[in-house]
Amino acid sequence: MSFWKKSGYSYQSIVEIDEVNLLALINAMSRADIIEWLMWNDPNGIYNDEQSLKELGNKMSKEEGIEIMLRQAEENRRPNKP
Repeated sequence: MSFWKKSGYSYQSIVEIDEVNLLALINAMSRADIIEWLMWNDPNGIYNDEQSLKELGNKMSKEEGIEIMLRQAEENRRPNKP
């Protein structure tokens, strides 16, 4: 069962978690759960294995996914500037 189904967290709620707790939460996620959130958050990004292999020639590691997810969560947390 995926993290998203068993945890009760919504995709959007992730950006409301402080950075320290978010890092712990993301580290406990599987690579597939991280990819699922990244694909929801950035539908134009290249995250799934098939598309990544075709476009970039490699698969995203869990560590790369964690880094990208933390960055995107932080960007979503900041108020938009005019």
